This record gives sequence, structure tokens and C-alpha cells, in this order.
Amino acid sequence: MIRLVIFDLDGTLVDSRLDLCLAVNHALRQVGLPERTLEEVSGFVGEGAARLVERAVAPRLDLRDAALAAWREHYQGHLLDNTVLFPGIADILARAPFDLGVHTNKPGQMAREILRGLGVGDRFVEVVGGDEAPRKPDPQGTRGILERRGVAPSDAALVGDSLIDLETARAVPLRFLAVGWGLVAPQRLASAGATTVARSASELAAALGLAA
Repeated sequence: MIRLVIFDLDGTLVDSRLDLCLAVNHALRQVGLPERTLEEVSGFVGEGAARLVERAVAPRLDLRDAALAAWREHYQGHLLDNTVLFPGIADILARAPFDLGVHTNKPGQMAREILRGLGVGDRFVEVVGGDEAPRKPDPQGTRGILERRGVAPSDAALVGDSLIDLETARAVPLRFLAVGWGLVAPQRLASAGATTVARSASELAAALGLAA
């Protein structure tokens, strides 16, 4: 029986690609580097803010710290300009009879502000960011949520869109449910060993045992 479901954020619950890209390109302009495409920036997402900016400025790693500061300042003020919940997610969150959590590599304060701004912040018993626990795929953040809620891994699941999320679930270990609408193609997730890949919110709801 599922007692707790822990979600990734970017690419799983929310589509934040455009706001992240706009913040990255603001930072690149500030340090005199050429802008990146939305596709490029989307490929950089998943391992936290520092890695996102590091990849964007490469090979000019000497500009990383200045670019990261510019990224943080801009993104903090534009978290919700274009970011939305993926279709069907609000319904899943509203209907879930079990506790919900978030473990993301995004800074925790930003993650909570996004969820509050989208009207779903109160659905989560915990939101743990990449600056509040070791970044995924280190399992400590997910394990900490389980321990604080008193839930065994066998009674929980991790929902994510990336290979990092899959690795995190394996490291805990606990059940992993992949979503196919995020930053990693469903075929890559399946070939990496994800046994459940939901291609729509209705498929995810079914995998979570929620009645249609």
C-alpha cells in the first residue's frame, strides 16, 4: 500500500523550461557570452542551479560564479512568468489519498515558492531542495523524507522524469515511476531500466492506484 509519493519538480510536476532558459540567457548576457537555445538549456537541467549554469558557460568556467549570481537574481524574480503544472497534475495532487513530498535539485526556497504560486504548495508534507540535502542521485534527501514521515521505502514511490531520479530510487531503494513528458525521452528511461513509464497524467494516476 502506498503511504507516501515523492515527486521530482522540474519536468515532472512543472514545465519550467522557458523560465530557466530566460534566466540562463540573462546570466550569459551579463558575463558577455552568447545565448543558448531552449533545447540546449533543457539538456542542462536536472543537477541543480550550479551545474545548470556551469554547463551554460562552458568552457568559460572562470565566469561560472558571476553567471550563477546573475542567474539567481533574475530567476528569483521570474519563477512563475511562464512556469505551469503539466496537464492533469493538479487533479492527481488533489485526489491523492496518501502523503506527498518533493525532492528536487532546485534550491528549496525557489521550489516551495513555485508550488505555492501554482496553488499546490499545501498538498506537500515536505519539499526538500538541492541546497538542503545532497543533490540527487544521492538518496539522502529522499531517505530523510521517508524517515521523518515514518514511512518504509516499501510503502512509498518516487516519481521523476530523469535518469538521475531513476538512480536515486535505486539507491534508496524504492519503487520508481517515470513520466514521459519531461526532460528525458521515454525510450531512454525504459532502456535504462524504468519498468513503468507514464506517458500521460491518466497513466500516472493509474500507476498510483487512483481511480479514473
